[in-house]
Amino acid sequence: MKEADQKSESLDALAARALAARETAYAPYSRYPVGAAILTADGQVFDGCNVENLSFGATICAERAAAVKAVGAGAKRFTAMAVVSRDSTPCLPCGICRQFLSEFADPDFQVAACRADGTYVVYRFDALFPHAFSSDAIEREPDSTRIRTTEAET
Repeated sequence: MKEADQKSESLDALAARALAARETAYAPYSRYPVGAAILTADGQVFDGCNVENLSFGATICAERAAAVKAVGAGAKRFTAMAVVSRDSTPCLPCGICRQFLSEFADPDFQVAACRADGTYVVYRFDALFPHAFSSDAIEREPDSTRIRTTEAET
């Protein structure tokens, strides 16, 4: 079996897990159930569903639910994921989920954006989120000129 076939087979399995996870979603307000499944670098699979809250900002997406399960189990590198909703169009992670996943995504992280029937389109994560905010953007050492300016002002 070729590597491409193995990758396709693992994406098929992720799509099936995402479909099953979608069935457990708690979406009484939007009536938009979503399921996701993440494959970790060590071969484990974690799934999750969206869990809504009347205070919409407290809602958790399926992708982040799966990621939190994975991280809680000790996984810190993700290689692929599948996400599915009730729609016939491919389901993609929202912006918050893309930022969250970027913390754990391998360089060749693949997203299987599934349709309601489980068929999917595959995207490389860097194509979905080309300019992610990363730890490289955080200044590690304070700028000494900034410190002197701050001290002079006090």
